[in-house]
Amino acid sequence: MAAAVKLRTDYTASDLRRLAADTRHANQSRRLLSLAAVLDGMDREQAARIGGMDRQTLRDWVHRFNEQGPDGLKDIRAKGGVARLTAEQLRAFGEIVETGPDRARDGVVRWRRIDLKRVIEERFGVVYHERTIGKLLKQIGFPHISARPRHPGQKVETMEAFKKNFPATLKAHLGHVRKRKPVEIWFQDEARIGQKNGLVRQWARRGTRPRQPADQRYESAYLFGAICPARGVGAALAMPFADTAAMQAHLDEISRTVARGAHAVLLLDRAGWHTTDKLRVPKNITLILLPSRSPELNPVENVWQYLRANWLSNRVFDAYPDIIEAACDAWKSLTAAPAVITSIGMRDWAHIGQK
Repeated sequence: MAAAVKLRTDYTASDLRRLAADTRHANQSRRLLSLAAVLDGMDREQAARIGGMDRQTLRDWVHRFNEQGPDGLKDIRAKGGVARLTAEQLRAFGEIVETGPDRARDGVVRWRRIDLKRVIEERFGVVYHERTIGKLLKQIGFPHISARPRHPGQKVETMEAFKKNFPATLKAHLGHVRKRKPVEIWFQDEARIGQKNGLVRQWARRGTRPRQPADQRYESAYLFGAICPARGVGAALAMPFADTAAMQAHLDEISRTVARGAHAVLLLDRAGWHTTDKLRVPKNITLILLPSRSPELNPVENVWQYLRANWLSNRVFDAYPDIIEAACDAWKSLTAAPAVITSIGMRDWAHIGQK
């Protein structure tokens, strides 16, 4: 058996224990305590156990300590391999990912890691393992996330123009309102909630695929919802149909929720029951129609996603009353958290001076 390596003598056991107590590196602290035990005369095998190591490993750390002092007992972080794609190639790869595949050329409608592995090999002549593609995507800022729906006839320039010109639009619609009267910005929309329900992601043990009940019946109701993000309040009605009568009832409900003495500007889409001249719009509400095919401008769309993800999905409703009860409970849970309404609904372009 090789003779034990002597420790340098410029540190005492008390010095090493003090350093072990002060360091923020847990592994360095364990090694310092083992060496302190050696300086106290403890058998090296027992001293190694204090630091959770064997005697040979302790011998290696003694050499490191003798050469570099206490800093030599810290873990050495791996530097990683040499980058196989240049910075320019990584930028080009990011553009490929962001642009998406060409179905005719690439044969897929979304990128998979195995597809990107092939693209990198063909484009840059570098071969990666499929698992490494995921790390590479994370490195350049591309996590794996769900896409949001977009209407195929949507015009981005129309949406941007609406946001840019909203202050002028607001001023034009409020010509009949006294200048000092408080103005609230509201958003409104409807969601169909029914027995044929959706499934959402959940945490599960790796290698398993959890199951949730899925109903195939078609009983449903409509939740008419509106929020005022600046105040963190909402007004909703669960109705059997989405029609003019239901919309009238919802307008009356919103009117009662508007702050006393204030005037509400209600932004909503161009559904037929929103634009009909049969509606009697309350005096404390002014309607402003959003551009066609622009659901992204309405944060109530995000409210529906939030309600489905947290309270309405992954469940079965036995009958119509159960749907109504679930919809009302979900909305009550939302309105009990004003900060959530504000977080989901606030839009800089629509709330100038109200944040």
